[in-house]
Amino acid sequence: MNFDFYWESFVAMAAGIPLTLKLASSAILLGAMLALVLALMRLSGIRVLDWIARIYVFVFRGTPLLVQIFILYYGLSQFPAVRYSILWPILREPYWCAVIALTLNTAAYAGEIIRGGLLSVPHGQVEAAKACGMSRFTSFRRIVMPLAIRQALPGYGNEMISMVKATSLASIITLMEVTGIAAKLIAETYRAIEIFVIAGAIYLAINFILTRLLLLAEYRLTPYLRQPVALSTQVATKGKTS
Repeated sequence: MNFDFYWESFVAMAAGIPLTLKLASSAILLGAMLALVLALMRLSGIRVLDWIARIYVFVFRGTPLLVQIFILYYGLSQFPAVRYSILWPILREPYWCAVIALTLNTAAYAGEIIRGGLLSVPHGQVEAAKACGMSRFTSFRRIVMPLAIRQALPGYGNEMISMVKATSLASIITLMEVTGIAAKLIAETYRAIEIFVIAGAIYLAINFILTRLLLLAEYRLTPYLRQPVALSTQVATKGKTS
């Protein structure tokens, strides 16, 4: 085994980790905001908004992300109206096309996850907030949204992990993130298996850290699910500390 080759390949691909994390974090953050809007549109009771959100979710969940990236980066540039618009400085950049495509795609999935979390909030909690004199916005901010986040976090965590892996598609539009650098190394060395194994290990390490952070967040947000500490254990612990 040529460990020098493995190490040099790892160092080369590690240079693409910041771009991978930047793409993933941007898409997750922007996608979460758009997903909340979509979820509220679905639950608004206004038929027009509901159907707009339904069509959006249907289109972006029903078409491949790779196709969406191609349409944004290669397809829109064919229209003169786009090339001469104020959006062209953004749409001509592969980074922003990748971020926009990832954001639009993850928002379709996350919107349904957040909607499920909002629907899981017991109606009695909302009625209790009204009885305390809270406005609709205050009850949503202090009661409904925290409870919905707790319920939606496991599902949304899976979507975050999927987004980290989906950033590999950005290499198709010339972005040199981890997979883009891996493809460049394969073209130079013709050692595809070793390089892809190293690239897979990098994604695995990133997602391992992400899953630990999600578990920590879930632990902090669900104190009511923890096993209560026995009174004898508490007394014994206090005795040791004193």
